[in-house]
Amino acid sequence: MMIHDVTALAGAHKKRKRIGRGPGSGTGKRSGRGQKGAGSRSGTSTRFQYEGGQMPYFRRLPKFGFTNARFKTRFWIVNLRDIVGHPDFARGGEVSTASLVKAGLVRDDSRPLKVLGGVGEDGLKGRFTVKAERVSASARKLIEGGGGSVVESGSRRDKVRGVDRNAEDRSPKNLTKKLHRSSKKITPPVAEEAPAAEAPAKGGKTA
Repeated sequence: MMIHDVTALAGAHKKRKRIGRGPGSGTGKRSGRGQKGAGSRSGTSTRFQYEGGQMPYFRRLPKFGFTNARFKTRFWIVNLRDIVGHPDFARGGEVSTASLVKAGLVRDDSRPLKVLGGVGEDGLKGRFTVKAERVSASARKLIEGGGGSVVESGSRRDKVRGVDRNAEDRSPKNLTKKLHRSSKKITPPVAEEAPAAEAPAKGGKTA
């Protein structure tokens, strides 16, 4: 049947289905609600995105948008305990990415190097010259206490922010707008002093 076959006598609107009017109506006994369960009771409702318990469609979609995860700096981390315990550094020497790769303590030079402390009770034996992007404060103290030296070149983040890792003042010099806003000191407004009352003229009368 096509739309032009519908006569005017049929009407433009369809009547609402009346439920619960006995078995003879076709929708009488259970009124189209099935048999038992929460769906057959009044007051029940279901979330429009509910899919019967399976993983919803919006959770199956991959996440997208901006994230800072790709800008995270990943280091090759080496402890002084491992360096001192290696035969190549038994008497000290230069510790760098190249020497650690040769010794097998670091895989390659694809990441910046970070040296951590943790030597033990015996302390540091030998004089080391450490050249790395980052050196922890405890490792620096042990190395310099043993007569060695530390040269930190800094990571990419340090260079962008203008941080000198070898100086005592390691505050960033290249402040961004966000850091500028946070570093501004808010000074309270100075209240204006009220003008002093004029003294009456000599010999004059006051009210």
